[in-house]
Amino acid sequence: MKENFDRFKYALYKEKEMPEIRKWITALAGLALFAGLASAQVTGNGSSTGAFTCATTNASVTPTIRAEGYTEAVGDIVLICAGGTLPAANAVPVPTANFTIFLNTAVTSRLLPTSAIPNASEALLLIDEPGASLSASPETGYGPAQAQIPCGAANIGVGAGAGGCTEYMGTSSTEAASGITYPVPVSAPGGTAPGANVFQGIVTGNQVSFFGIPVVPPGTTGNRVYRITNIRVNANGIAGGGAVPGQATASISISSGLGITNSTLTVGFVSQGLSSTNTGLRNSGNSGAGSANGTSFSQCSSASVTSTSSTAALGLLQFADNFPGAFKVRQAAAVQNIPGTIYSSESNFVSASTGYSSTVTAFGTSYLPGQADYGTRLKALFSNVPSGVSIYVSTRDVTNSFLTPSGAPNAELVVSETASDAVSGTVPVAGQTGNYTAANAATVPIAPVALTSAGTGAAVWEVVAATPAQIQTLDFAVYINYTAAPATNSPAPGTVTVTFSFAPTPSGGAFTSTTGAAASSSLTLPRFSDSLDVTKNLASIALCSTAMLFPYVINVNGFDTGIAIANTTTDIFGTAAQAGVCSFYFYGTAAPTVNPFVTPTVATGTDYANLASTMAPGFDGYMIANCNFQYAHGFAFVSDVGARNLAMGYLPLIFSNGSAPAGRGTSGAENLNQ
Repeated sequence: MKENFDRFKYALYKEKEMPEIRKWITALAGLALFAGLASAQVTGNGSSTGAFTCATTNASVTPTIRAEGYTEAVGDIVLICAGGTLPAANAVPVPTANFTIFLNTAVTSRLLPTSAIPNASEALLLIDEPGASLSASPETGYGPAQAQIPCGAANIGVGAGAGGCTEYMGTSSTEAASGITYPVPVSAPGGTAPGANVFQGIVTGNQVSFFGIPVVPPGTTGNRVYRITNIRVNANGIAGGGAVPGQATASISISSGLGITNSTLTVGFVSQGLSSTNTGLRNSGNSGAGSANGTSFSQCSSASVTSTSSTAALGLLQFADNFPGAFKVRQAAAVQNIPGTIYSSESNFVSASTGYSSTVTAFGTSYLPGQADYGTRLKALFSNVPSGVSIYVSTRDVTNSFLTPSGAPNAELVVSETASDAVSGTVPVAGQTGNYTAANAATVPIAPVALTSAGTGAAVWEVVAATPAQIQTLDFAVYINYTAAPATNSPAPGTVTVTFSFAPTPSGGAFTSTTGAAASSSLTLPRFSDSLDVTKNLASIALCSTAMLFPYVINVNGFDTGIAIANTTTDIFGTAAQAGVCSFYFYGTAAPTVNPFVTPTVATGTDYANLASTMAPGFDGYMIANCNFQYAHGFAFVSDVGARNLAMGYLPLIFSNGSAPAGRGTSGAENLNQ
């Protein structure tokens, strides 16, 4: 009890280690339970305080994990053990036990394989919180003041069991204040070098196992603490979300008859990470939502990112997290190696035995256990981009389409969704190729999105500054660029869509939904599913066209109607020369079976003429003509056959379609007020 009280006092002294305070309050409360617990006795030569029994608890507040995530870090599992008989110093190997954690979904912690153990992983079991209190701790023995000593690659499969390291009882001073000495595990008989206190987990499907873990009852010296950390799971495989979150649960089993209570825990609440309500399109000024149908463009009017006009600005791509902390940086501290500390980053506990270095020998791998490859990444996947159209995006978060906020960016455009950050933490940013300069001279750094021949491409930004205590919204500008060339049908008509998601996802091609949702030694962390993506219409390109109403067309009772269409795109106003067909839609009595009637291509500066008797024999009604070029003009001539007794001509009514450039009207192809 005194040792626990000292730890509690120390945690209060170090207010910045709030998880330590919560942990030892739980530990002290848990000690009251042990008196009534019964379990198998682990014998030895020291003083006995009764049965050696463990109670489990979550080490901190149970985290909310993202339903889109394949590799979500769950909360630490802490076993606080008390009682039993402390063994005396001897040359007999310390008794061991196997700890197995069963999850309700696949374990996806990074695999750090060795030749002996192919499924060794970054999941770690720590004994007695090594490094938790550092040099200021009142304890100096086997526990928080110890270095983190891994049972490394050289010892896996040797001695105590697969994944274990043989340890013996030695003698060491543990209470500087009281001068009490007692036996602690050491690496060799009669030695003084402390035994390993960090052990790798072996991942198999939904479980992670720790083999050959030294089991030393603390006797009268307080508690023995086993912390299990760096377990990642496929949260996308857990049902739930929305108003009722799903739950990631863990059940703990310990061999060798070691007693345990509260063996099943909730280690994560599952909720959608991206807000389906607030993630989407915003208008260019960021004053409201963008159009549900996206921005409309005419094939006849160019849009350029090099112009000071705002024509090219499509608005903002807004990513909003659904709960605080869904957006994370790669690593919140240079070294995240203090057990129990909540770092609120994509990385988890990174053992101090490896440090923040690319040279790692303790675990036989170049990866750092617990460390992610990058911070949260946000992806905009563009689809159906017409030929002749380019998409540009801002290389950082913006205030609106024309302005970036002051200060360092919160997110930066990266070269690809799976490119890892450097060991130093440097983000692989995609360099800007220019600026979008608005009429007010404000500029936004931009870069083009690489598009495939199928018209797809992705822009991916990495979060480099996060606000884990509150909802975070990040906005990125998006622009369209194309040169009008209607004579060659460029850009081709179509609707561009954009899909919002985390990254990387299976759509990026680096993994499938099956491989991404399983433990891997080669795939990057974190990884996400496509299943909860948000898709919106971004922009549409429409053909240049003119629609006209011919209110009276007849070919009965001895009458016929002549129809003429002029393509007047050759003019003195600099209009782009265009050519296209006209489709005649007949509505009335005896409309033709083939409807519409489609003309041959009408070249610029030419006319097309035909008779109703040829196009719609026996027809009486009206007709709408739609021509695939601007500035079509028509004329109808109604007469008796041969125009001998009665004849009348009229101009059709022209519908406004919003496609006219300056010089020929502002409200469509032409509105002649007819």
